[in-house]
Amino acid sequence: MTPAEGKSDIEAVDKLHAAFSNIKAEIAKTIIGQDKVVEQLVISLLSSGHCLLVGVPGLAKTLMISTLARVLSLDFNRIQFTPDLMPSDITGTEIIEEDHATGKRVFRFLKGPVFANIILADEINRTPPKTQAALLQAMQEHEVTAAGETYKLDEPFFVLATQNPIEQEGTYPLPEAQLDRFMFNVFVEYPEAAEEQEIVKTTTTVATHELDKILSAEDIVGFQKLVRRVPVSDHLVEYAVDLVRATRPNEKGVPDFIGKWVNWGAGPRASQYLIMAAKAKAILEGRPTPGPEDVRFAAFPVLRHRIVTSFNAEADGVDSLEIIRRILDTIKEKG
Repeated sequence: MTPAEGKSDIEAVDKLHAAFSNIKAEIAKTIIGQDKVVEQLVISLLSSGHCLLVGVPGLAKTLMISTLARVLSLDFNRIQFTPDLMPSDITGTEIIEEDHATGKRVFRFLKGPVFANIILADEINRTPPKTQAALLQAMQEHEVTAAGETYKLDEPFFVLATQNPIEQEGTYPLPEAQLDRFMFNVFVEYPEAAEEQEIVKTTTTVATHELDKILSAEDIVGFQKLVRRVPVSDHLVEYAVDLVRATRPNEKGVPDFIGKWVNWGAGPRASQYLIMAAKAKAILEGRPTPGPEDVRFAAFPVLRHRIVTSFNAEADGVDSLEIIRRILDTIKEKG
């Protein structure tokens, strides 16, 4: 990297730091609280990842995501996942139409709702695995194949899927291998009492808010490339890998509680996402390089859906969050 390129990257970090403050201010016009959720959504977007949001109904998940899309000048589509949803309802379908020039009938591909920058897959676990897979292919490859033709999706492409944790009848839970496609598993919590009072006050009046557009799609793509250029020390990479390897019960030297409470641990994708999230969090806060505190911040949303707990853990009342806490207490950064 030349001195000029290094200087431009530092200027870009400063620009992103200022833009993030403005993004939070704009979202706060319509969303009360949920600052941590907004931060995790932006980090995942900048890291070219996807998010799985878990929360009960009525916590403004859809409004939060659509507001984020408006502030970032991104196209937004919401897909309501139902048991009768077909893959073509997501990706698109071919239709027959008449060519007025020749009078012949020809096939034309009609793009589905997946062709947008931000996709909200609402209640993704309510649709069968075949339909879930249609979206997951687009998430992984950023393209759609239909009738032998491949169509590239516009960048940035960001999927946020929601799951309702209190209704499990008639659902098709995502298998662990498919859960691994999501960078973050974000818990949307109930608001604090003061926040809930403010929500009631602001949503029971006729007041409306105009939102300013802070960034564009081109800006986001540029910042995604910037995140990949952020330098990371070797010992921080080693720390992230040590944390992930400590989740695997068959790994040598792991804590005893892992063998007791974990059936399967996280794969290498988790290590990659820990570093990507640490980079994004650092530059959002105006720092040119991440530290171990950024990796620890990312550990919960990155690992909580990648640790498969055992029957012993369930019997002891231990969940994946408690296991992650213990790993963070046990595994220390070397040096």
